[in-house]
Amino acid sequence: MRGHRAAEAERESAAGHAVQLEAVSKVHGRGAHAVTALDDVSVTIPHRSFTAVMGPSGSGKSTFLHCAAGLDQPTSGSVRISGTELTSMDETRLTHLRRQRVGFVFQAFNLVPSLTVRQNITLPLRLARRQPARGWLDEIIHRVGLTGRAGHRPAQLSGGQQQRVAIARALVTRPDVVFADEPTGALDTVTAKEILTLLRSCVDEAGQTVVLVTHDPVAAAYAHHVLFLADGGLVDRMADPTADRIADRMTHLGAWSR
Repeated sequence: MRGHRAAEAERESAAGHAVQLEAVSKVHGRGAHAVTALDDVSVTIPHRSFTAVMGPSGSGKSTFLHCAAGLDQPTSGSVRISGTELTSMDETRLTHLRRQRVGFVFQAFNLVPSLTVRQNITLPLRLARRQPARGWLDEIIHRVGLTGRAGHRPAQLSGGQQQRVAIARALVTRPDVVFADEPTGALDTVTAKEILTLLRSCVDEAGQTVVLVTHDPVAAAYAHHVLFLADGGLVDRMADPTADRIADRMTHLGAWSR
């Protein structure tokens, strides 16, 4: 484990940032039917930070996440995760990178019904033909509040507990960054607060990097910084956000120009 952590520290020191997008554009279609989903977006997301991405419907939030996480290739520009360039990779290398260095949490929990909590959490490691470091799996299960539930199957868990499994699964590979796409969208208000508090603690207490895509100002207020997108472009950013400030900024998004 010591060697693994030393390698992580060396990689982080050399890279400097968890995610870097430079002049990234994504265009769907051609000619008169072309639609620009992302338009010349440049942004740097530091390690050990919690960043929320917001914008109205059609602003490019999902496209931003897909390009930043290596799920989709931009039409132009550069995407790096901890200094590693993604845009030159083929799908095989991207798949390997995502399994090793990126975690995902979605609105749908995407758990395998026939597997236990422990088996669902370790699924990314099994796909990568890796074993969890000694004690690490138990630490992750404890961190997300599922001690005593490791042998349960998804149908025996509440929605909030299932999302905790999904978060643990995203963390188990010790990724460079976790991308969360509307992770509280299917949860009630109290449970959503618990999940957002957990994500924030992953950053503040465990040194994780989290990028949250959301439409909810309350959810975004758990982040250290908020990025605002409109019409495919990055139009503003906010540090130390509050729900009221975010909601006010969202109200005026349509009036901004890039």
